[in-house]
Amino acid sequence: MTITIYGIKNCDTMKKARSWLDDHGVAYDFHDYKTAGIAKDKLKQWSEEVGWETLLNRAGTTFKKLPDADKEGLNERKALALMAEQPSMIKRPVLDLGPKRVVGFKPDIYAKEVPAKARKKG
Repeated sequence: MTITIYGIKNCDTMKKARSWLDDHGVAYDFHDYKTAGIAKDKLKQWSEEVGWETLLNRAGTTFKKLPDADKEGLNERKALALMAEQPSMIKRPVLDLGPKRVVGFKPDIYAKEVPAKARKKG
């Protein structure tokens, strides 16, 4: 199983999540959607799995700086278009565990969701 973590390299939350994975010996691929972008079909898939409201980072400065007209009447279509256009509006990280996605970083959730077989015994 290949685990992929999606996010932005210099994000503090991403650094914490990657440190947790490293500290637990989890092998993973890193996809920086600030430099590599994100496919619209991938965003749509995530939205269907976790909900667009979970994916959209409303607390970030990118979202807060949007014109009010862009923030009004948000629905899935509009939110996905905004996230595809400006990936920093995607909540970070998105951890792709194969059959499941985990959005955001909380050590206790990672401990529960990251399969033990993906972790090296230490």
